[in-house]
Amino acid sequence: MTEYGYTLIGLTALVAMVVGFVTFALLRLGAGVRDAGRQLQSGSGAETAFLAAALQDAVTKLKAQERAMSDRAAASEALSGQIVASLTAGLLVIDSAGQVRIMNPAGRRLLDIAEDPVGRDVRTVLGAVPPLAAAIAECLASGEPIVRRSLAMPQSSRTTHLGVTVSPLDAGGERAGVICLFSDLTAVYDLEEQLRLKETLARLGELTAGIAHEFRNGLATIHGYSRLIERQKLPEQYRTYMDGIRQETDALGKVVTNFLNFARPEQLSLARVALGVLVHRAADDLRNELPAGATIRVDGTFADIDGDEVLLRQAFANLLRNGVEAAVGAGRTPHVEVTGEVDAARGLCRVLVDDNGPGIPPEVRERIFRPFFTTKSRGTGLGLAIVQKIVLTHDGKITVGDSPDGGARFQVRFKLAG
Repeated sequence: MTEYGYTLIGLTALVAMVVGFVTFALLRLGAGVRDAGRQLQSGSGAETAFLAAALQDAVTKLKAQERAMSDRAAASEALSGQIVASLTAGLLVIDSAGQVRIMNPAGRRLLDIAEDPVGRDVRTVLGAVPPLAAAIAECLASGEPIVRRSLAMPQSSRTTHLGVTVSPLDAGGERAGVICLFSDLTAVYDLEEQLRLKETLARLGELTAGIAHEFRNGLATIHGYSRLIERQKLPEQYRTYMDGIRQETDALGKVVTNFLNFARPEQLSLARVALGVLVHRAADDLRNELPAGATIRVDGTFADIDGDEVLLRQAFANLLRNGVEAAVGAGRTPHVEVTGEVDAARGLCRVLVDDNGPGIPPEVRERIFRPFFTTKSRGTGLGLAIVQKIVLTHDGKITVGDSPDGGARFQVRFKLAG
């Protein structure tokens, strides 16, 4: 074989080796690509599963947060309802159209509203208390708040006093209605009135007690000299004059004594007093003075109070005597009814004294307890004044109105014994 032949065989072998190497490299490269594809496919599935699990966990957390927020909202709403229901002051919320949206139980109780007023027109709901309706209408119209205004509410049995605050409600700069808070100030007004009356009575006693003493001394001198004159030794035409002097000095002496009793400071001897027993005793003491056919009836429920038994018996005796005299003055057979009522919730005992006399006109009821004011031709005007002073001294209150029989009704209120 020639050199050329050997060379050709060598080249052929070299080419075969190169081709084999390239083939092997291509096979390895294909296997690597397949492995990489499988690994890529395997990694994409795991990532998808991871993303799905994370999304599910996020949704679960969002739902839990939503439930927690709903629970907090429900708890907040329940707490708001409890706060509104527990307020001792009245709460009234009215929208811009004048419809009632909220009214708490205390407000319904203070205004004596039986039915739920939500959804009704405020003017209809507050028809029985015009001053409060007017204050709310004023705030709705002007948009200006009303702060701590005192309003008198005339009701069937008595006048109550409310402290009222009305504020506008704003929603995004627009008027959404008003909110009204009100509380009962009647007890405060009653206390102020009692203190004012006590101060007035004290000043009156200080100013006039000395004058009354001097007047009684002069009156006693006149009465004494009239008794020294022997009536039988006087001419007949002068005897009636002497009788008149003696009668008038006796009457004036009683007036002065009553006035001094009224003017002097009362020294209380406080003890636990059974009010029912005391009223029965005062009625029994007066029955001996009653005209034929007259009756005094005591009924109802009474309680114990802290008081001076002697002064209280005097007060009720004066009230009973006043009722009898009023009926006699009107030409009627006296019938006086005494009724006791116990208000445990307010800690009060009320005593109602009704007579069948002509009654007391409304225009003079404010003056009926003033000293020397009387509607009777022979009255001194001190009986009811003394009654009021005794009642005030016991931190009570006395008012006058109409009785079912058409006469006068005196209502006396005392605090229950502690």
